[in-house]
Amino acid sequence: MESKGSWTVADAVDYNGLPADKSKTGGWITAALILGIEVVERLSTMGIAVNLVTYLMETMHLPSSNSANIVTDFMGTSFLLCLLGGFLADSFLGRFKTIAIFSTLQALGTGALAVATKLPELRPPTCHHGEACTPATAFQMTFLYIALYLIALGTGGLKSSISGFGSDQFDDKDPKEKAQMAFFFNRFFFIISMGTLMAVTVLVYIQDEVGRSWAYGICTVSMAIAIAVFLSGTKSYRYKKSQGSPVVQIFQIIAASIRKRKTELPQSIVYLYEDTPEGLRIEHTDQFRMLDKAAVVTEGDFEQTLDGIAIPNPWKLSSVTKVEEVKMMVRLLPIWATTIIFWTTYAQMITFSVEQASTMRRNVGNFQIPAGSLTVFFVAAILITLAFYDRVIMPFWKKWKGKPGFSSLQLMAIGLVLSTIGMAAAAIVEQKRLSVAKSSTQKTLPISVFLLVPQFFLVGSGEAFIYTGQLDFFITQSPKGMKTMSTGLFLTTLSLGFFVSSFLVSIVKKVTATSVNGGWLADNINHGRLDLFYWLLVILSGINFVVYVICALWFKPTKSKDSEEMEKGKGFSVEDC
Repeated sequence: MESKGSWTVADAVDYNGLPADKSKTGGWITAALILGIEVVERLSTMGIAVNLVTYLMETMHLPSSNSANIVTDFMGTSFLLCLLGGFLADSFLGRFKTIAIFSTLQALGTGALAVATKLPELRPPTCHHGEACTPATAFQMTFLYIALYLIALGTGGLKSSISGFGSDQFDDKDPKEKAQMAFFFNRFFFIISMGTLMAVTVLVYIQDEVGRSWAYGICTVSMAIAIAVFLSGTKSYRYKKSQGSPVVQIFQIIAASIRKRKTELPQSIVYLYEDTPEGLRIEHTDQFRMLDKAAVVTEGDFEQTLDGIAIPNPWKLSSVTKVEEVKMMVRLLPIWATTIIFWTTYAQMITFSVEQASTMRRNVGNFQIPAGSLTVFFVAAILITLAFYDRVIMPFWKKWKGKPGFSSLQLMAIGLVLSTIGMAAAAIVEQKRLSVAKSSTQKTLPISVFLLVPQFFLVGSGEAFIYTGQLDFFITQSPKGMKTMSTGLFLTTLSLGFFVSSFLVSIVKKVTATSVNGGWLADNINHGRLDLFYWLLVILSGINFVVYVICALWFKPTKSKDSEEMEKGKGFSVEDC
C-alpha cells in the first residue's frame, strides 16, 4: 500500500497552504489554464510592436527615426522589466499573484491604447496630400506613452512567471508527471508561436483595414477572458513558496568582500568558511579571488541567536559555495555582453524593415499585404529552422560526432553569423530600393516587397539559433538556485539590444544630419541612406563576433550534476523561459 506522502508533492502546497494532493491539484490540464494569458500577451505585444512604427509615422506624424526609437524603447523596457517581475515573484508576491497583477496591468494598457487610437482628441488631425503635417502634441504622446508602458510593465511581469508557474504544476520527481510536463511545454512553445503568427497576420490586418481601436479592443477583451480562465483554476493550482531573490545573495557577497578588502587570504582554502552540505558544495576556483574574501572568517562575523547559537551574518560572511555561485554568474557576463548586438540587429526587423515595406509594392492579386505582416517570414523562419535543427541536424550530428547537437556556444555563434549576413542582405536590398526611389515619383515604389524576405529569413533563423543557445547556456552554466535570475539576465540581452538600437539611431542621425538633408536616417527614408546604417551594423556585428569568439574560448564551463543531465538531453525547452 502506498504511503500518504506519495500522493502529495514535497515542495508544493495547495490553495489552503496544505501539502498539495496530486489527485486534486496540478497536472497538464490545470497548467493549460495558465497558457491563455501567455498566448494573449504574445498576441498583444507582438501585434503592437510590428505595426507601431507605421502608426507613429502616418497617424501621429513623427519622423521615422523617432518612431523607430519609440518602438525599440518600448520593447527594450518590456524585457528589462522581466527582472522586476522576477524579483517580485521570488521575494514577495509568488508567481500566482504576480501573473494576476501584471496581466491586469497589461489589459489596462491595451484598453488605454484602444482609447488612444479611437478618440480624435488623442491624435493630430489627418494630413492631406500636399499639406504640412501637424505632429502629435505633448498631451497626445503622453497618453500614448502611458498606454504603451502599462503594456510593457504587464509583459515584464508575465514573462518572468508564466512558464515557471506552469512548471510548478508538475512534480519532476514523479516520472509520469515529468513526462506530462515535457508534453505540456512542447505544446506551450507551439501554441505561443501560433499566437505570434496571429499577431503579425490577422491582428495587423485588422489594425490596417478595420481599425486599430478594434484590434486593441480585441486584445483587451481576450486578456480579460484569459484572466478569468486563469483565476478559475485558483483552487486547483499547486503553489511553491518563494525562496528569496538571489540578487540579495550577490549583494551580500560583494558587501562582505569589500568590507574585508584589506584582509589577507589564507594560504589554504581549507581555512575558508563552508557550511554547505557535502553533496551540494561547489569546488573552489582561483578566478575572481577578491570575492573569496567574503568567506574569510574574521572577528564579528557571527551573531548570537536567542538560543545562544552562533550563526554567520550573511552581510559579513558567506560560504565558499555561495561565493562560487556568484563567480559562476560573473563568468557568464562576457558571453552575455557579446550577444546583445544580435538583438540590436533584430530591432531593425520591426522598425526600419517595416518602413521599407510600407514604401514597396505589396500586392498579391487584389490583396495588399500590410507592411507589418512581412514579419510573418521572420516567424516562419524561426519555426522552420527549429524543426530542421531538431529533425535533421541533431540526428546527423549525433551520428557523426556522437553528440546530440551543437553546444550552446556554437549555437550562439551561428546566430551571430546569420544576423550579420542578414544585415548585409538588407543593405544590398536597400541600395536597390533607393535607386528605384530616385527615379520614381510614385508613393508606392515599383519594386516588390518580397525582396525583403531574405533579411527577415536570415535574421529569423539567427534568432532560432541564438535564442536556444542563450537559453541553454544561461540555464546550464548558472547555479541551481540562480536559474531564474540567469534567465532574467538572458532576457536583458534583448532589452539592451533594443536600447542600443535607439542609441545608435540617435547618434547616427545627429552625426550625419546637415542643414541641407536629414542624413542617413532622414525623416523620409526615401531621402536618406538607410543602407549605410545597415552596413554600419554589419561592421559592428563583425567586430562583435571576433570578440565573442575570444570570450567563448576563455570561458570554462562549470560541470555539475544538473548541467550534465541537461547536456544529455540537450534541446530547447520553453520550461526554462
